[in-house]
Amino acid sequence: MRFFLTVTVVLAAAVAGAQTPAAPAPQALTYEMAQQVMDAAEAEARKNKWNVTIVVTDAAGVPVLLRRLTGASPRSFEIASRKAATVVATKLTTAIYGEQLKAGTAKEVPNGITFAGGVPIMRGGEFIGAVATSGVQAIQDEQISKAGAGVIK
Repeated sequence: MRFFLTVTVVLAAAVAGAQTPAAPAPQALTYEMAQQVMDAAEAEARKNKWNVTIVVTDAAGVPVLLRRLTGASPRSFEIASRKAATVVATKLTTAIYGEQLKAGTAKEVPNGITFAGGVPIMRGGEFIGAVATSGVQAIQDEQISKAGAGVIK
């Protein structure tokens, strides 16, 4: 009798679990998607003859791709990396984060960047990564990053 009861409880639990729909798997930035983002960002930079560093990270802030175009300042790597980290921490563009920080509506991110150039990568309304650029004026950095992020739908 004990064996029958145990099997019945295990079987009932398995059936109940099978009836519960699984939560959708979170979106992830694939290497191929990161390449698309990087290629579009680089194309925008080259079109304008801007020598920059571009960083693409996943949603956890882990770098997937980095390109430092010929002539980009060595320091631009650090700034682009900090911009990407700020986007990951806030899920906002660095420009919007800066505005919100100044208004007192956002928490400070350690070593956060408060000027334009870092942009979230969104897919289906879900944050999946960041693209950040450094090397020219902040608004131009943002133009490059937006061109990259814009290829992901």
